[in-house]
Amino acid sequence: MSITENVARVRAQIAQAALAAGRKPEEVRLCAATKMNDAAAVREAIAAGVDCCGENRVQELVQKSRENAYLGAPVHFIGRLQTNKVRQVVGKVDLIQSADRLHLLEALQAEAVRQGIIQDILLEVNVAGEESKGGFAPEEILPLVENFGRFSALRVRGLMTVPPICQNSGENRKFFQEILDLSVDIGAKKYDNVCVDILSMGMSGDFADAIACGSTMVRVGTAIFGPRRYAAPQP
Repeated sequence: MSITENVARVRAQIAQAALAAGRKPEEVRLCAATKMNDAAAVREAIAAGVDCCGENRVQELVQKSRENAYLGAPVHFIGRLQTNKVRQVVGKVDLIQSADRLHLLEALQAEAVRQGIIQDILLEVNVAGEESKGGFAPEEILPLVENFGRFSALRVRGLMTVPPICQNSGENRKFFQEILDLSVDIGAKKYDNVCVDILSMGMSGDFADAIACGSTMVRVGTAIFGPRRYAAPQP
């Protein structure tokens, strides 16, 4: 199937999941995870109606921006961001979804101040405590947002998570529910530079479960673009 056909199919699945959860389909935004897809593929996805594009790698973000790949849609950074590359991302994307550690927040703050802008971010939560993944522990989030006023050039728009790979449908619902509960706790109080209007959770294999648990944005790559083609190792 073409990218256009895949986007339509994913949209239909999002709508079905939203309606089954008693929600409106338009409450869930579709973020095309564009890692390892060229500018032409990104343009086709945008033309097909994705809500935004999410890039994992700074090098790809820079290259595709030069090729005007993202025209017509917001672009988000969704991958692990090294502090020495924040200048290539801050002010260049509408949203940084992967603010995953205090040192990175400090670097993002310094760069946003230098540019004189307010950078929107999501706090990434390592909901299952996996050593292989970045993100704040769930118990670190509330103390962090309580004192977030010190990051005057950053604005928290919500939370993002990548739960463990599940083998069976429904296994990750407990993790998605935990993030939803955490967002409700944050929303119950007023914190400086913090609002929770985005819950970015759910990918190609589990976005229906994430939508059932309140996700407002799903990050979908494989179901739109097909399996990623990784280069074979050099002999």
